[in-house]
Amino acid sequence: QADLVKKVFEKLPIAWAMQAKQLGTADAVSAAMPYLQQVAQVLVLCGDVPLIEPQTLQRLLNNTPHDALGMLTVKTSDPKGLGRIVRDGANRVIRIVEETDATVEERAIKEINPGIYLIPSDKLSQWLAQISAGNAQKEFYLTDIIALAVKDGVVVHAEEVLQPEEVMGVNTKAQLAVLERYYQKQQAEKLMQQGVTILDPTRIDIRGDVSIAADVTIDVNVVLEGKITIEANVIIGPNVFIKDSFIGAGSVILSNSVIDAAEIGGNCQVGPFARIRPGTVLKNKVQIGNFVEIKNSIIAEHSKVNHLSYIGDTDIGAKVNIGAGVITCNYDGAKKHRTIIEDNVFIGSDTQLIAPVTVGNGSTIAAGTTIMKDVPNETLALNTKQQQHVTRWQRPKKDEKN
Repeated sequence: QADLVKKVFEKLPIAWAMQAKQLGTADAVSAAMPYLQQVAQVLVLCGDVPLIEPQTLQRLLNNTPHDALGMLTVKTSDPKGLGRIVRDGANRVIRIVEETDATVEERAIKEINPGIYLIPSDKLSQWLAQISAGNAQKEFYLTDIIALAVKDGVVVHAEEVLQPEEVMGVNTKAQLAVLERYYQKQQAEKLMQQGVTILDPTRIDIRGDVSIAADVTIDVNVVLEGKITIEANVIIGPNVFIKDSFIGAGSVILSNSVIDAAEIGGNCQVGPFARIRPGTVLKNKVQIGNFVEIKNSIIAEHSKVNHLSYIGDTDIGAKVNIGAGVITCNYDGAKKHRTIIEDNVFIGSDTQLIAPVTVGNGSTIAAGTTIMKDVPNETLALNTKQQQHVTRWQRPKKDEKN
C-alpha cells in the first residue's frame, strides 16, 4: 500500500525509496542510501510509531555529538517482543539484542530499543555493508550497528524517553487501542490547560482539528470529528457527536444529539436526541428540541422546532414556532423542493407542508393541516374538506439518465 502512503504526503517535497523485499530494517535503510550521500547525519524513524514528539527528536539532535551515534531508549514493565538494550559495567550501551535471539538474562532487561537513531552518514554506509542475516529471523537488523559502532570506537549516546507510549510501535489492534487512549488523554489535557472543562478526560474522542474556547464544558462520551470550532461558554451534554461544525458562544447541545457539517449560532439550544444534518444553519437563539431532524435548512433568530419534527430544504424566518410532528415534505420521489416559512409564523402540530410552498409572514397553520399551496400573509390555513381518493394517479419517477 505504498501508493496510499505517498498520497498522504503528496504536497510535500519528499524523495521516495522503495524496499523491494522486506528483508529487515537494515535492508530498508540501505534502499534509502542513494538519497543520503550529501548529508552529515541520518535520522531513522519507524513508520509504526505514531506518537513520537518533535521535541523528543530535537533533544536527540541537540545532545548527540556529530561524530557519535545517537539513539532513543525507554524502560517498560512489559518488554515482550522488543529489542533489549545491553549495557556494560560502566552503563554504556554496547549492543541491542532482539528477543528471538536473547538469552534468559537478556530477556529480563526492561530497557528496550524503539528503533529511532541518529547516525553519521559516512559510518552508516560502512556499517550497513557489514550487517548479515545470521539470526533467528534471517533478516538484516539495523540494531547491529550499535555493536559495530562500539567496535569502531564510536560513542553511542542514549537519550531516554520517559513516556513509553511516545515510542511504542503498533503491530496489533490491541496496541493501536492502547495508543489511541493515550493520544486522547493528551488531547484532553491540552484542552483543559486552555480552560476547557472536560468532566471525564478518559471518555472523550477528538478525531480532527478542534478549536475550543475557554469555559466550554464537555460531558462524557462526546466525539469531535473533523474541523470544529466551539466558542466560549458552550455546554455539550453526554453522548454527543459533532463533525465539521461551528457552535456559537453560549449554546447548549443536550445529550445524544448529532451535529454534522452545520453552523449553530450563539445562545442556541439543541436536543436532546436532535439530529442536525449537513447544510443546516441555525441563527442566534434558535431552539431545536427532542427527536427533531434538520437538513439543509436555515432557521432565523428566536425560532423554535421543539418536538418530533422533520425540517428539510427549508428557510424558516424569525420568531417562528413549529409544533410537534411537523414535516416539510421536500421530496416528491424524483426531485427535492424547498419550503419557505416567513417571520412570525405559527405552525400547529402534525402539519405537512408539501414543497415547493411558501407560508407568508404572520400566518397560522392549524394542527393536522396539509399545506399544498402558498399561504398569504396574516392568514389562518386549515383543512376543512373530507378525505378524498384519487384513482389512476401516477407517482413521479426519477430521470434514469441522472
